Amino acid sequence: MSPYTPQRLPFVRGSETSERAAESMEAHADTLRGRCMTCIRDAGASGATCDEVEEALGGVHQSISARIRELVQLRLIYDTGLTRLTRSGRDARVYAVVD
Repeated sequence: MSPYTPQRLPFVRGSETSERAAESMEAHADTLRGRCMTCIRDAGASGATCDEVEEALGGVHQSISARIRELVQLRLIYDTGLTRLTRSGRDARVYAVVD
């Protein structure tokens, strides 16, 4: 994968569809990243899983999980080390906002 920078979203090198998808999301990524951050912050001390953010925002996994990964890379949120079950019954990491 290409490295994340605020100017360019990551994509799978050599995959034309991945690169086009990243380019199509660039205009919306900041807004969605902010909405993810607000959702996790609003969850308070209990934090939020990617699945919980997806459900709260009505977003799709590919977009939400990518924005959460970027927030981790920017050190704005962190993996708490805790897990909770997703809607499908699988363990998911819990994220919280860095103080």
